[in-house]
Amino acid sequence: MAGSASRDGTRGFQLRAVSHRKLPPAHFRPAPGGLELSSLGVGTYLGPADRRTDVAVEQAVRIAVGSGRVNVLDTAINYRHQRAERSVGRALRHLVEESQVAREELFVATKAGYLAPDGEAGRSPQQWVQEELVDRGVLAVEDIVDGSNAMSPRYLRDQVERSRQNLGVATLDLLYLHNVADAQIPAVGPVEFERRLGAAFEVLEELRRADALRSYGLATWECLRDSPASPGHFDLERAVEIARDVGGPDHGFRFVQFPFNVAMPEAARALTQRVGDARCTLFEAVQRLGLGAFTSVPLLQGQLAQHGPTRAGLSRAQTAIQFARSASGTIGPLVGQKRAEHLSEDLEVASLPPWDHATFASMLE
Repeated sequence: MAGSASRDGTRGFQLRAVSHRKLPPAHFRPAPGGLELSSLGVGTYLGPADRRTDVAVEQAVRIAVGSGRVNVLDTAINYRHQRAERSVGRALRHLVEESQVAREELFVATKAGYLAPDGEAGRSPQQWVQEELVDRGVLAVEDIVDGSNAMSPRYLRDQVERSRQNLGVATLDLLYLHNVADAQIPAVGPVEFERRLGAAFEVLEELRRADALRSYGLATWECLRDSPASPGHFDLERAVEIARDVGGPDHGFRFVQFPFNVAMPEAARALTQRVGDARCTLFEAVQRLGLGAFTSVPLLQGQLAQHGPTRAGLSRAQTAIQFARSASGTIGPLVGQKRAEHLSEDLEVASLPPWDHATFASMLE
């Protein structure tokens, strides 16, 4: 499928949502590249690697996009052993073939870094990695950290090509390096990690020039939210500097992803980042560096939907999602619901404007 998310395409999606579906304009956020992206995205992380979940993920994507409320899709090659990407790809093909949406209206992000055996190959994960990656020279054993994470150049080229095939797209809108800082800094140290990151960025810039992807970023867990004194801490500004050294001022490092919810509020509260000479929160660093931010685990893998707080007549799940999308500096949270009733409940949040600063701050406190 040719094309990628474009300024005109995403703007057209936004205008239809506002004019036809009467959604508040603030449901959409400006993003790097002049894009207009929904403040809710579809996540595809959890679930067993089986046909039933394949169908559930495909249907969730089709419902969310078909509702006119969501134009952000997030997956990863390792999610459900490549089956999540394939489910998203089937949904994309149906949506475009049925003229419900154009490719240029959708922002498709995936991730590479974790080993991702093919769940439909009929081999054990260990056998698949050995035969498909190690024996073929795609991946050297010494490049694997903690038995599961790698970012060497040839491996990244291989993973990007597999993701394009799984998703059925010529061009990825965003390729995250998946938890590479979290996994690798404690194992190899900050100096070697930055060398590896620079080599990875060189490959991703090469793939940008080949039109295999439009932008790249870091999907993270703890490293950006950790105290600066932590041995696993990483400064976001350093990633931007490395990207600028490799790709020049028009480099492709444009997005970052990290956890944020009422139980994990560090991105909005803790001064874990430094930009220039000033300490700041992670959300503040994102804004100062001109990046786009998506947040993960808004429902804390379902826990907040069952036990979280409620506000303003919203359900627990809706409250958690509304909190995450109301943070200053975010594009929006990625929500991984698969059941139709849960998905419908979540999508209702799109009809609300984000909370004002005072309401958000009261929840944050």
